[in-house]
Amino acid sequence: MNIKIIDIKTIPTDSEGQLSFFEANKDFDFDIKRIYYITEVAKGIKRGAHAHKKLKQLLWCPIGSIKIYLENIWEKEEIILDSPAKGLVIEESLWRDMLWMKNDSVLCVAASDYYDADDYIRDYDEYLRYIESNV
Repeated sequence: MNIKIIDIKTIPTDSEGQLSFFEANKDFDFDIKRIYYITEVAKGIKRGAHAHKKLKQLLWCPIGSIKIYLENIWEKEEIILDSPAKGLVIEESLWRDMLWMKNDSVLCVAASDYYDADDYIRDYDEYLRYIESNV
């Protein structure tokens, strides 16, 4: 599957918390053109239900716990993001769903391109046709 788990560098400090960071083109192989985050989602809510034709993303959960479901026509995988030091790089053409495991978990995303509605595939059958014709 076209994914990679990365360790987000975290520097602890005495009684002053932790600082975590990642670097584009060093920790993953794309420039960041957009950053967004999803907040105020209740436990048990599922979001996503789409794929991207070309967009690459780094997902991380600095607060809470979110289960990421990924699939293509050959395999399925589940990843739990539950630490600010864990990142998930998702390459293009993977169907994804996200399930909030705890109230008010935060999902952050660094994306390889600006928002483009035409890059989204929101219908699962259309996604399967897209994958089969682009393999």
